[in-house]
Formats: sequence, structure tokens, C-alpha cells
Amino acid sequence: MKYLGYILFLVPFFIGCSVEPVEINYGHDACEFCKMNIVDNQHAAELVSPKGRAYKFDAIECMMNYLNRKEIASADMQLILVNDYLQPGKLIDATLATYIISENIPSPMGAFLSAFDKENTAQETIKNKGGESFNWSSLKERYKVN
Repeated sequence: MKYLGYILFLVPFFIGCSVEPVEINYGHDACEFCKMNIVDNQHAAELVSPKGRAYKFDAIECMMNYLNRKEIASADMQLILVNDYLQPGKLIDATLATYIISENIPSPMGAFLSAFDKENTAQETIKNKGGESFNWSSLKERYKVN
């Protein structure tokens, strides 16, 4: 009986350790990089640390530039998320996304960078709007991110 109290005390520490995305409050949250309000739910991005601290960005290019400054390493992040261009507001795993840069799809900071959950939808978008395709590794190279 004496140990039951200790067990009940420790259970929340083990259960509450999962890191999850933090909802972006569009129109109110500010970008960690450029400090502008995040209003575009097709291009926003988010980094979440192992302790659950969320770094929110109004554009994927802001997140990449933030990582480029090396204040935070992408490898040190628990979650790296981007909005799926075709499903506004839906955060997806940035390391699995397909990216396109198309001058026919403006992004908040002018890099024309958009993310797609599926490669085939990105390729279809390129057929319709033009542009160049990137995966996470090639995007990191382009922005000189480790």
C-alpha cells in the first residue's frame, strides 16, 4: 500500500512525455523569424523541441532561414512541420514532404516555396503551375541547413 502512493505520483511523469504539434493561432501568433503575424494557413511551419516548446513561422522559408542561423539545429527538434499547401491548416512532417518552388504560387516572404503531403500532388501542381521539386534533403542544401 505504501508503494501505491509513489507509483500514482510517478505515473503522470511517464504519461505526459509525448511531444505534439502546437496549434497555430492564425492572425495572432507571430513568426519566430520575421516577427510578422502568421495569417497564411497554406505556408506556415512549426518546430517543436523535445521539451514541447513550439517555434512558429509564417512561411517555410522563415523556418529554413531560422534553422540556417544555427540557433537551433534541425536534428535537435522533436517535430519539424509544414502546412500542406492543398490542405490549408494541416501540419505534416516536413522531412517527408515534397516541396516546390513556383513563381505562380506566392508565399508570404516571397520565396514561392510550398509543401505537399504527397509527391504525386506536388508533381501535378508543377504540371499546372510550373516550378521545381525538392525533397527535405535538397531543401536543406538550398538553405544551407544542417
